[in-house]
Amino acid sequence: MSFSMYEASVPVFTQILNSLAAIIDKAETHTNGKNIEPAALLQARLYPDMFPFARQVQVATDFAKSCSARLAGVEVPRYEDTEKSFADLRERIARTLAFINDLPRAAIEESAQRDIVTGSGANVREFKGQVYLVHYAMPHFYFHATTAYALLRHNGVEIGKKDFIGSY
Repeated sequence: MSFSMYEASVPVFTQILNSLAAIIDKAETHTNGKNIEPAALLQARLYPDMFPFARQVQVATDFAKSCSARLAGVEVPRYEDTEKSFADLRERIARTLAFINDLPRAAIEESAQRDIVTGSGANVREFKGQVYLVHYAMPHFYFHATTAYALLRHNGVEIGKKDFIGSY
């Protein structure tokens, strides 16, 4: 049985990003129903030195688009990180999904041994494609997606594991 670089990346990113969009909908409904200022959730964090909710979503989308682009051998698109609302975050997720689902499957399938370089200067990291995907990009992606979910749950948004996992 062979390992599919495409199946281990784009569909997984798609599943979790769609789930993030759905829980953002629930977060917005929660703030409207409880008369809570949206910024209270958008800027929520568990500890002062961690990224707030909105930044967690930004970083999760960054890992989805950058990993997929690098595996496909194309330039990573740059986003400005200016999202200030639930709608902005949903739009960022939609843009990311459109980008990753447009990438050539064959190029991603051929990426297991492709050289992947991230960072710059003293922070340069070099990987082979499969190691990059499995041991670097996916753990980072899941960390930020899970933290975004946990921040909303911690702040009273009625979501559960099924909301995080979504449709597969």
